[in-house]
Order: sequence, then C-alpha cells, then structure tokens
Amino acid sequence: MGGLIVMPIIVLLREKNELRLRFIGESHTSLQIFRQRLNAHKSIDFANFIPGHPLLEDPEFYIRTSGKANPEKLMKELCADLQSEFASLAV
Repeated sequence: MGGLIVMPIIVLLREKNELRLRFIGESHTSLQIFRQRLNAHKSIDFANFIPGHPLLEDPEFYIRTSGKANPEKLMKELCADLQSEFASLAV
C-alpha cells in the first residue's frame, strides 16, 4: 500500500487576509485544483498561482480573503478535504 505524500511549502507572506506560498517541486496541475476550489469559496476574494520558470523557480500561490476569514485556515481545510477525497482512490 502507498504511504503519505509530502508537499513541501514555504510561507512567503502571512498577513490578516493574505497568504503567499511557494510549493516546492509542484506543477500547475496540482495547483489548479487549489485555485479552482478556493475561488469557489464564498470567503475568497482572489486565489491564483504564478507558475514561474519551469527550470528555475517553483510556483507561488496567492490567496486573499474577505472579511475575517483566515486564509491559512481555509487552505488547511481545503488540504484536509482533498486528502479525504484522494484517500478513497484505488489504482
């Protein structure tokens, strides 16, 4: 059986309503899932990623929330939701 897959992330900016992350070794494919799900959330003003140069830079992801919503908390909730969804996959 498979084990846990780790996705290294560096926090570049953490403010009240903003979060900017660098996803080490990830491509736009996985980040597209985060972007789509976050932008569908009612508390998100904006979520997008900058792919960077494929040979030189890891992609950065930016989240801006509205009101009192905590972007870090929303990102962690989304990660937990995705983990649950993917845990039931069988190959």
